[in-house]
Amino acid sequence: MSYSLNDEQVERYARHIILDGVGIEGQIKLLNSKVLIVGAGGLGSPVALYLSAAGVGTIGIIDADEVDLSNLQRQIIHYTSDIGKAKVLSAKEKMQAINPDPKIITYKTYLDETNILDIINEYDFVIDGSDNFATKFLINDACILSNTPFSHGGILRFTGQTMTILPHQSACYACVFDSPPPKESTPTCSSAGVLGTIAGMLGTIQATEAIKYLTGYGELLSDKLLIFDALSMDFDKINFTKNPDCRVCSKNGIKELSRYEQISCEGDFK
Repeated sequence: MSYSLNDEQVERYARHIILDGVGIEGQIKLLNSKVLIVGAGGLGSPVALYLSAAGVGTIGIIDADEVDLSNLQRQIIHYTSDIGKAKVLSAKEKMQAINPDPKIITYKTYLDETNILDIINEYDFVIDGSDNFATKFLINDACILSNTPFSHGGILRFTGQTMTILPHQSACYACVFDSPPPKESTPTCSSAGVLGTIAGMLGTIQATEAIKYLTGYGELLSDKLLIFDALSMDFDKINFTKNPDCRVCSKNGIKELSRYEQISCEGDFK
C-alpha cells in the first residue's frame, strides 16, 4: 500500500510532521503499518487510543470479554455506558471517534495456540496487553516463530515493566523469564490490586515503542527491561543479552506452539 497525505491529514498529523526523524515520510510509514493489540483492557486502552491518534493505518484488537464496572478504574477506553458491551466493539468506537483514518479490525475471541499465528502474521508489530503468564509466553513463542517484533508489558500494584523483543536479534521474553511461575506463587490483580494510572503510564510507553519501531527512529527497549515503581517514581533499566540456550529463540528452540497453564487475573486481558 502506498500513501500520500491530503490537506486534512497534513493538519491532523502536523505535530508529527514537524518532528525531526518523523516528518511526512515517518507519518506515511505509520499510515502503511499494521499493529495488533492483545487485550482491550488496562494496557490496551491507552495503546489503542494513542496508536489511533497517531494514524497507524491498520489496528487489530483482540479480547473475548465484555466491559464490567470493575474495569472502569483503569480501562479508560471504556465508559460507564459501555458496561455489558464487547470490549473490542467499545474500543473500536472510541478509536474511530478519535481518528477515522485507521482501519480497526476486531477479534472477540481468546488467543490460543490454535489461532495466534494466523492472526499475528497479518501484522507488523504486536502489543502484549495481556494480564496472564500463559498468554504472555504464548505471544512470545508465536512472535519468535513468525519473526514478528512485539512489546511486552506487565503491571501489578504500583509497578510496571516492559521490553521490546526483536525476534532472533534481541533477548526474548523467555531469555529473561524462561517459563511461567508456579500458579500458587503468583498474585493477581484481583487479590493484590493495581493503581489505575499505572496502566496509562506503561501503555503509553508501549505505544511509543511501536511508533519508534514503525518509523525507524529512536532507540528501542530491546535487550533492556524497563521497570518503574510509581510510589517512588524510580525508573530502572536492566540490560540483558540473548540466551544462546533459550528454550524458545535459540538454534535448538521451539519449532511449534504448545499450551501453557492459564493463570488469570480477573479474567483475560485486564
